[in-house]
Amino acid sequence: MIRRLHPDQPDSFAFSPENQKWAEAQLTKYPQGREASAIIPLLWRAQEQEGWLSRPAVEFVADMLNMAHIRALEVATFYFMFQLRPVGSAAHVQVCGTLSCMICGAEDLIDICKEKISPTPHTISNDGKLSWEEVECLGACTNAPMAQIGKDYYEDLSNERFEELIEEWRNGSAPSPGPQNGRFSVEPSVGLTSLLEGEGSGPSENKSVSLAKKFNDTIKKIDGTEVKVSVHWNKQ
Repeated sequence: MIRRLHPDQPDSFAFSPENQKWAEAQLTKYPQGREASAIIPLLWRAQEQEGWLSRPAVEFVADMLNMAHIRALEVATFYFMFQLRPVGSAAHVQVCGTLSCMICGAEDLIDICKEKISPTPHTISNDGKLSWEEVECLGACTNAPMAQIGKDYYEDLSNERFEELIEEWRNGSAPSPGPQNGRFSVEPSVGLTSLLEGEGSGPSENKSVSLAKKFNDTIKKIDGTEVKVSVHWNKQ
């Protein structure tokens, strides 16, 4: 599939002050002259800040890394994780459509996206708040079907719960991610059948869910203030 830049581009791009500090800190991970190795994390932070990856953003990152613009554009257009066109202002919904999710009902979730968001993928809803696409395996097969918003997974989705989530995202809410059927993680849906020692004595949420709720950044545009910049990799 040929991936092209969107015809409508902003005039410029710049990281927020805190994101700029974060980006500069990432460069210290790499030997002098090898800063281009930071291309993917910096492009990803640019997308997290804006929601999508524009040409000015790609070129801004390339300039930071002393790369030719075409080299950075090659990376941005190669990886499907980078959104090359504007997405919904509230959330971009990525529905897994690979084998396990398809068997467990992903086609129904896609039909709901067509009805509730837009008839076609990569098309922003009429209210400008949501967009969607079908993606390949996201590695949460045990919790199929599932969808990804930003960095968070919404798993064990029923049609009814997915419709509720869409309305919550549309209203600017960040519902708790993770399993949506009461599961803690990837244990059997009927409950534990082994390793029963200590059952019920641990945390009520898995670490991924607790971190998402702590930072409340599921649908938030990332400006760098969420977590203090650390360069712990420089410590001996």
